[in-house]
Amino acid sequence: MHLMLQSDCYNTILSFLFILALSLLLTGCSGTDRQEEPNTQQNERVLNYESEVAFISAAGDTLASITAAVADDQSSRTEGLMNVRSMPEDAGMIFIFEENQPRSFWMASTPLSLDLIFANEGFEIVRIHRNASPYSQDSIQSGQPAKYVVEVNAGYTLRHDINEGAFIRILE
Repeated sequence: MHLMLQSDCYNTILSFLFILALSLLLTGCSGTDRQEEPNTQQNERVLNYESEVAFISAAGDTLASITAAVADDQSSRTEGLMNVRSMPEDAGMIFIFEENQPRSFWMASTPLSLDLIFANEGFEIVRIHRNASPYSQDSIQSGQPAKYVVEVNAGYTLRHDINEGAFIRILE
């Protein structure tokens, strides 16, 4: 009798496991009850590159240029490059302010590592902050008054020998 109960219990467990495996297999194949992986690209913003910014050496030579998205109102300046996950090597964003004054930026909600280029009302680059960390809440200060801020992919300023004392030129 004891042997018969063990055998019945063993068969019941095997039957249960077979039914469980079969139901998992059928559910997985039908796709009706499968949970989709979250789309991480869903919140990615696509930029409209509508301007061109050239970087000019102190001697007047063009060092490089980018196509740029323009942030020239409060809303677009606040949004900046938030949720932009990739940018072409020769692209960026230019922030245009009404006044020449000290500026402070941060990288919250920005997944890219960037170089930030601060330029004054005379278009002279007064500060470059290289390799700003993605998602950082640290304040990045211009140090001097700036009317324009250009954000490019990290390393761009080093690759193109863009330094403080050079200039920017905005081409429409």
